[in-house]
Amino acid sequence: MSITHTSFGVLTPEHDQPVFNERAVRASAGLLFVFGFAGWMTAALTSDFSLLRAFGAFFMLEMFLRLFFGQRFTPTLVIADFLVRNQRPEWVDAKPKQTAWGIGFGMVLLACFMMGWLGLRDELVLSLCGVCMSFLFAEAAVGFCAGCWLHQRFAKEKPQLCSGDVCQYEPERR
Repeated sequence: MSITHTSFGVLTPEHDQPVFNERAVRASAGLLFVFGFAGWMTAALTSDFSLLRAFGAFFMLEMFLRLFFGQRFTPTLVIADFLVRNQRPEWVDAKPKQTAWGIGFGMVLLACFMMGWLGLRDELVLSLCGVCMSFLFAEAAVGFCAGCWLHQRFAKEKPQLCSGDVCQYEPERR
C-alpha cells in the first residue's frame, strides 16, 4: 500500500482526501495521557509542578509539530505508528483532527502561559490541565475526540470518515 505524506495527514490509494490512522492517533493519545497524568497527579498531590511543566512543554511541541510539520515529525505519533503497525488501519478525515489538535495547542499555550509567565500554581492550572487529560483519556480509551465532535457539528464541510463510523452510524433508539 502506497501512502503519501501531505503537510497534514496522509493520502492513501483508497482516499482522495488527507486521512490519519485512528489507531495510531489513539495510541499516541494514550502515551501522552500517561506522561501528562503523572505530571498532573504529582502537581495535585505535592504542589510540585515541574513534571507538569515538562509535560506542557512536550505537549506544546507535539501539537505544534502535528499542526505545522506533519505526523512524520511528532514523537508520539511515530512511536504509535510503530506500535500499531501490525493492525489494520482505521482511516479518519484529517480536518477534524486538525481542529482537535488546534484546540489542544491553544489549551497548552494557555496552561503554559499561566504556569510560566503568570507563575500560577493552583487549582485553575490543575483544572485546565485536568480538562486536557480528560480529552486525552477519552480519545485513548473510547475513541471520543472532543475536537472532532465540534468539527463534525459546526464545520461547513462535514467529515466523511469518522472514528467508529459516527459520521454515518445511527444507533437504534430504545
